[in-house]
Amino acid sequence: MQADPRVFLMGEDVGRYGGAYAVSLGLLEEFGPERIRDTPLSESAFVGAGIGAALNGLRPIVEIMTVNFSLLALDQILNTAATIRHMSGGQFSVPVIIRMATGAGRQLAAQHSHSLENWYAHIPGLRVVAPATLEDARGMLTTALTCPDPVVIFEHATLYNLEGELPADAGAVDLRRAAIRRSGKDLTLITYGGSLPKCMDAATQLAAAGIDAEVIDLRSLRPLDDQTLLASVARTRRFVVVDEGWRSGSLAGELIARITETAFYDLDAAPVRVCSEEVPIPYAKHLEEAALPQTDKIVRAAQTVMNRG
Repeated sequence: MQADPRVFLMGEDVGRYGGAYAVSLGLLEEFGPERIRDTPLSESAFVGAGIGAALNGLRPIVEIMTVNFSLLALDQILNTAATIRHMSGGQFSVPVIIRMATGAGRQLAAQHSHSLENWYAHIPGLRVVAPATLEDARGMLTTALTCPDPVVIFEHATLYNLEGELPADAGAVDLRRAAIRRSGKDLTLITYGGSLPKCMDAATQLAAAGIDAEVIDLRSLRPLDDQTLLASVARTRRFVVVDEGWRSGSLAGELIARITETAFYDLDAAPVRVCSEEVPIPYAKHLEEAALPQTDKIVRAAQTVMNRG
């Protein structure tokens, strides 16, 4: 926002309150109410306003408090933002950024614990990303502000408390590339967002048992970085996909299909996916934990793929 006066932030409670997760704390005082805009509780209205602003040369960042509220703006996102470039024959672009908190693990019960990234990754015309590190949380936003197309950023709410130091020259990151967060030779763990720390913990436990796991952070959910995935699986010959979405119709299923369509004969074992249980996410902490992918489930899945389960 300091570098580009066209950039402004809008959404529910982003101003005086500082954001539902304190993401915009202090920005109202620095940039004023013209650029930090509190909106009415109408997702369809303010997402539509963001699309209109983008069409008129501004660079809006639209914050939707949690992913379930984005369903109230789905018509604007799917039928307008994602299609205008195509329907105008390339005459118009919609450089809007839509950020939202996603995921469970905070005891917010069934209506505020969704992982619907796969819904948006299904839509041509959108770019969909999911940061899992401090560098990506900043760098993806920097890159998205230069993108001519709508970018949807899914920020897992359990990661908001991450702390660390960013280098002074931290800047843009490639929105199209997955990242190998841990190298390994025995199997590949594929994940994104809030499940990355669990996969890293699982890889540490597997290493203690003599299994060398590679961990891939997808980062971009649309487009998917097939090249990095296929190269990893060609080396390890086994893989597990960890996805907090529900198993039926999951992004994990798409990843397994893509990899096996291309690399079936490279595999030494059938792939396994670790997803949330097929239930509305419970409120009770022990039930919520039981419903979600956890480190022990990932370890067991990896052992199964290694024929040690």
